[in-house]
Amino acid sequence: MSPVRALVLTGFGLNCDLETAYALEVAGADPDRIHLNDLIGGSRSLRDYQLLVVGGGFSWGDDHGAGVVMAMRMKFRMKDDVLDFVERGGLVLGICNGFQVLVNLGLLPGFEPGRLSREVALIHNDCGSFRDQWVHLAANPRSPCVFTRGIEGIELPVRHGEGKFHAEESVLRRLKDQGQVILQYASSDGMPARGEFPANPNGSLADIAGICDVTGRIAGLMPHPEAFNHWTNHPDWTHRGEICRRAGEKPPSEGDGIRFFRNAVDYFV
Repeated sequence: MSPVRALVLTGFGLNCDLETAYALEVAGADPDRIHLNDLIGGSRSLRDYQLLVVGGGFSWGDDHGAGVVMAMRMKFRMKDDVLDFVERGGLVLGICNGFQVLVNLGLLPGFEPGRLSREVALIHNDCGSFRDQWVHLAANPRSPCVFTRGIEGIELPVRHGEGKFHAEESVLRRLKDQGQVILQYASSDGMPARGEFPANPNGSLADIAGICDVTGRIAGLMPHPEAFNHWTNHPDWTHRGEICRRAGEKPPSEGDGIRFFRNAVDYFV
């Protein structure tokens, strides 16, 4: 069977495309890094792909709010193409700035499939500064999310200044009731962070680090799974390596973040 074809969006400040493409390749996909203008101009088409990833970075320098300009470009220049891609069964993953793009575009939380409606926001961190740290995450076993299947807990890095998940109480309740909260910030023992810093690095309501739409095929998260593509990416890799050596075992060949991308590939095979 042919590999799953994945489109990794590039351009205008997105800067995690190489790591994302590498993670997809490790997971068994066939990734292409495509500039936004090539999609808008029609020289490349979403119809040639099964998976779309909008990765991290600082599109348009976050000058008008993180992900806002990129979202508006996609909404007003390629709305029909995006909706057609989703309707045909494609998967969409937004990571960090990509998550911000998806919520501003209205693809998430996607309470009504086929309708772009902005219901949530990612705003400035409560700490007032950019956070670059590793976080513990608890996954929701009730979620229909394709990308988090089989994941219970995981550590990933965050790198953002506008990552606080914010929504009206009614929206938060709906997200929880429908299983659309896919990841929450947690303490090192896997217990809820309960908004406490630094376990919850940005003050996200309900400790929300990622959500999906009602189908589970569109997801966004602030942490970076592509940045944990090899076991040595983890800050404790030397300690973990020594534990493996003393146990007579080999360390894993890849990082835990690959699981998100392999889940996407497995969805199609």
